[in-house]
Amino acid sequence: MIKRSIYIGNPAYLKLKQKQLVVEDPKSKTIKGTVPIEDMSLLMLDHYQITLSNQLLIHLQGKNVVIISCDTHHLPFGIMLPLYGHTEYSQRIKYQMEASEPLKKQLWKQTVESKIKNQQTVLKLFNRPHEQMDLYWQTVKSGDTTNCEGKAAQYYWKYLFENFTRERYGYAPNNMLNFGYAVLRSIMARALVSSGLLPVLGIFHRNKYNPYCLADDVMEPYRPFVDKMVCNYISQNGIEEKLTKECKTYLLNIATQDVCMDGAVRPLMVAVTTTTASLYKCYYGELRQIKYPILD
Repeated sequence: MIKRSIYIGNPAYLKLKQKQLVVEDPKSKTIKGTVPIEDMSLLMLDHYQITLSNQLLIHLQGKNVVIISCDTHHLPFGIMLPLYGHTEYSQRIKYQMEASEPLKKQLWKQTVESKIKNQQTVLKLFNRPHEQMDLYWQTVKSGDTTNCEGKAAQYYWKYLFENFTRERYGYAPNNMLNFGYAVLRSIMARALVSSGLLPVLGIFHRNKYNPYCLADDVMEPYRPFVDKMVCNYISQNGIEEKLTKECKTYLLNIATQDVCMDGAVRPLMVAVTTTTASLYKCYYGELRQIKYPILD
């Protein structure tokens, strides 16, 4: 079953009743809506006047629902996840921590190749120059020692949007990309926890200030799916200097986007779980290849 992403952007009191999230107006005390907890994968809180009961928090975490809080700019700021989400947690962490450097370098090579291929497909879909991308993904070395990822990114952003520089705090559509990536990162962190892995222990990213290094690693091939959504939105609505609720609601649907993996089409939310499960099997020695989606 496809899980739901819930966005709350107004003052609200959120509580638990009969295993359902209940959204109550704090002034009138009227019920604005209910959602079964078991149907949820993500809850985004985008208003300072939102209150949650601790009972609800515990139940959400028990069902492995990722909770995202937004900042004053209405961008995802914090992620709340359960401490563990798998019965074999300690054993799986052991294999993750003991993964060899050669293995991690090969896994990163696979990750970069998959990301560049998907970026190339996005360029093709929107009739942008894309032939040069063949050179980048075909020459990725173990650990990407020649930085093919960076070279491909420079080419990719040059042609995907006109007069655009990809920056965290740059002008639009950076804001749309940042929002979509933050949602994707939360989805990936949730999947890692459900697979019994620590999101902080990356295969490539090692920033000591980053608690989600592994999520940032394995989400790379999924980023072009966000890029595709942003391009489609801009083609229909234009570039938004400030994110509207409509745009954010649209980008939250990244979880239900169709992706191709193992010759079958499945929702992205399901695909990320397949990816993280395959990553554990690589740590364990059962597989040698991470399963990543193909964008078409």
